[in-house]
Amino acid sequence: MLPDRQPGEYWVMTGSVLLFAGIVLIAVVSPGPDFVIVLRNAVAGGSRSGIATAMGVAVGVSFWVVAAAAGATALVSASPIAFDVIRFAGAAYLAYLGARAIMQAWRERGTVNDPGADAPAQRHRTSFGQGLLCNVLNPKAAVFFLALMPQFVGADGDWADIGVLAASGGIVTAAWFLAVAMLVGRIRKLFQRRAVRAAVGTATGSVLIGLGAQVALST
Repeated sequence: MLPDRQPGEYWVMTGSVLLFAGIVLIAVVSPGPDFVIVLRNAVAGGSRSGIATAMGVAVGVSFWVVAAAAGATALVSASPIAFDVIRFAGAAYLAYLGARAIMQAWRERGTVNDPGADAPAQRHRTSFGQGLLCNVLNPKAAVFFLALMPQFVGADGDWADIGVLAASGGIVTAAWFLAVAMLVGRIRKLFQRRAVRAAVGTATGSVLIGLGAQVALST
């Protein structure tokens, strides 16, 4: 239940939520690991796989909002060991996803199946998990929300307000990546060609490996 407020305070809160959602949207639109993994899964498994990945990323964003409000990200940033654990885990996971994408692309280059067809439930769960871990294991997300949250939630911030911010961040993230996944689904016929499928898989896999190296080398 939201705390009692004067009418004017609700307008202030509404403006803050919209501003917060706009900032998060700008951040997620910028190309990064989340975009690449959504694109890759939408190409490899169809729009539903991309949508599942998008929802995983959105849940990850909501997680970071709550974690930042609870002070968890401050602890991570204050502890070089904790930060390095997340950094290297994230780098290793991105490299793993990249290598897997490349191997799968070339292993399937001789198949004739339609990559845009609906993926089975197991693939959807895998895609969701990949989107979630890709975001949660991204140390830049921790730093971003650590810097952002104090502007919207004070030390005595109400958890109902934090929940609203977490939901708004997750919603705009989901909206953007759902659009990406659905767009790829609309042009899925382009990926029926074996050469195109292999090229996209190799390119996105290489980008993920490169992003993993960048995360590992960042300080």
